[in-house]
Amino acid sequence: MVYYTLFMQIQRMAQTQIQNSLLPGKVIVLYGPRQVGKTTLVKTIESSTTRRTRFINADELTYREALASQERRVLDEVLADAELLIIDEAQRVPNIGINLKILIDSHPEVTILATGSASFELANQINEPLTGRKLTFHLYPLSFPELSQAYGPFEARSRLEQWLVWGGYPEIVTCPPHLRARLLGELVGSYLFRDLLELEGVRRADKLVDLLRLLAFQLGQEVSYAALATSLGINRQTVERYLDLLEKVFVIYRVGGFSRNLRKEVTKNSRYYFFDNGVRNSLIQNFNPLTQRDDVGQLWENFLMGERWKAHTYADRSVNRYFWRTYDQQEIDLIEDVAGRLHGFEFKWKAKAMSKTTQDQFLSSYPDAELKVISQDNFVEFLR
Repeated sequence: MVYYTLFMQIQRMAQTQIQNSLLPGKVIVLYGPRQVGKTTLVKTIESSTTRRTRFINADELTYREALASQERRVLDEVLADAELLIIDEAQRVPNIGINLKILIDSHPEVTILATGSASFELANQINEPLTGRKLTFHLYPLSFPELSQAYGPFEARSRLEQWLVWGGYPEIVTCPPHLRARLLGELVGSYLFRDLLELEGVRRADKLVDLLRLLAFQLGQEVSYAALATSLGINRQTVERYLDLLEKVFVIYRVGGFSRNLRKEVTKNSRYYFFDNGVRNSLIQNFNPLTQRDDVGQLWENFLMGERWKAHTYADRSVNRYFWRTYDQQEIDLIEDVAGRLHGFEFKWKAKAMSKTTQDQFLSSYPDAELKVISQDNFVEFLR
């Protein structure tokens, strides 16, 4: 009961944004992976509004069939007298985009809030029908600022090792410690088998798992599609398709190399990161404490990359992200291009200065850029 109470007390940074966007005639779409807290968030929003609401779980066959109907009479019955219609797991509904358009066109005074876990399914169905009628938001595993708000800044910081090893999924954060590994295993299984294997053309669960494990061991390193294909015994096109699908269900994300056409800069390959450290560690079955690991630097880099992604997303900031590396092995972990201004960040678990050679090479090419090392001493400010 204590763990459940804590889970319910964690306020999500996206909540205020979404509440302020519940405008008449708009469809608000909330994307995010399974078990990230989308249902809890929309129910919190439901309980805090004074508008008449109706909550529908599209996993239930009765509602799914009704919402799939393109008959206005049936859709009107689903809406009833609600001013705010909430549809959870909306990607389960066939032709959901067309039907939402019918509803919102027929009832311009109504707001619809729809959630979806597999972004490609829902996005492909709603983008064209709802052009000009929708606003999109994303929800990710718990961010460090959200944890700080729930636990207090000192306690959240003191648990930094826990976040690096076990990640930020709400259930994992709030469950008893002895259940974390088992629940993470269930979570990873739902990623791979429930969302991905339902898609036409995805038949090899073993190859998906093997691909993710290869990426898990290559955090912060450039990935060769050809090398992955050879290791997995499949063709390059299949590798690229699987990587694209894994991005769309919020397991991983890609960061490309930065260059403004300088011959010494490497841009051919990409790097992949996991949205959650716990998912990555579950794939390689390593939940050892940091003192018993040789991948602390990788965990730190993956954590900070993901946290920075969340910070920009929740603040609605448009940022282009890259890594930077030269053929003589000078590199910077993260380059952010914000309105043409470059900001470079090097992630180090132990505080120390960036290589002078790296600084000199980068700043000689981009003299207006800013460079900073992010360590345990200043990461809280970085994540704000």
